[in-house]
Amino acid sequence: MQTTVQPIKQYLLASDFDQTLSFNDSGLVLSELAGIPAKTFEGKVATLAAQNLVQQGGELTYLLLHDPEYRSRVRREHLLEAGKEVRLKKNIRQLSDILGHAIEGYRFELHVISASPQEVIESALEDVIPSSNIHGTQLAYDASGAVESVVRVNAGYGKVAVLDDLQRLFQVGAERIIYVGDGSSDIHVMLHVNRRDGFTIAVSQARHIAQIAKRTVLSDDALSVLIPVLEEIVGWDAARIRVFFEAQGLLIQEWDRVRADWLTIAPNNPPHDAIRTGGMTNVNLS
Repeated sequence: MQTTVQPIKQYLLASDFDQTLSFNDSGLVLSELAGIPAKTFEGKVATLAAQNLVQQGGELTYLLLHDPEYRSRVRREHLLEAGKEVRLKKNIRQLSDILGHAIEGYRFELHVISASPQEVIESALEDVIPSSNIHGTQLAYDASGAVESVVRVNAGYGKVAVLDDLQRLFQVGAERIIYVGDGSSDIHVMLHVNRRDGFTIAVSQARHIAQIAKRTVLSDDALSVLIPVLEEIVGWDAARIRVFFEAQGLLIQEWDRVRADWLTIAPNNPPHDAIRTGGMTNVNLS
């Protein structure tokens, strides 16, 4: 009897970088390497955000190109060095391997889409994720290594454009796109993915992003995003997920589900913000 081979379901999983695959903002790391205090960087970013001068997430690129302090101090080598200083979440390489090969009947292409400079991300994820799978902000440099111009900024709606390019490249349906992010620069792309029946995962408790994402998962381990993927996409229950992790040499030590309520309470006149309720999963792996 001839055995029928089930076709593999192809998915595209795109992830932000700063505070999604890493713990710290690469702009802060870069500033400190260039001798610019963290408070100075944060103050400049806050000013740009208040002015709405650039898309959220593109503040560092603007500073590198236009701010005199950054233009005089930051060179390309600083970006490469900053990547080595960025503190990454655990098991990113194993996440990539599992997504690509270990889930029977499924293949997930892992790509990184970020407003952080390409050099920073490639340096941070060297030998972890191929550079061809990294889509950061692209900069051009002069002979001294200072930023001369911007080729492409992957912030705000720029992330949507990159994601659409990847969808065309891999020829996957919109419902087979997954996006993972943590902050306000991910709002545009998450809304875009949700509108077309894709799947979104937040790795932050920040209200503006957790309310938009279909699932929220909190952990210091990159493998934690597998939990909602295995549940919602693959359709496994908790017992099977635990067995799967054990087969990969891992143990889900704690898996807490909590209900989170976000409230704004104000005087009865005038009416104020609505009450929002969301679901959140906290996962610790060991």
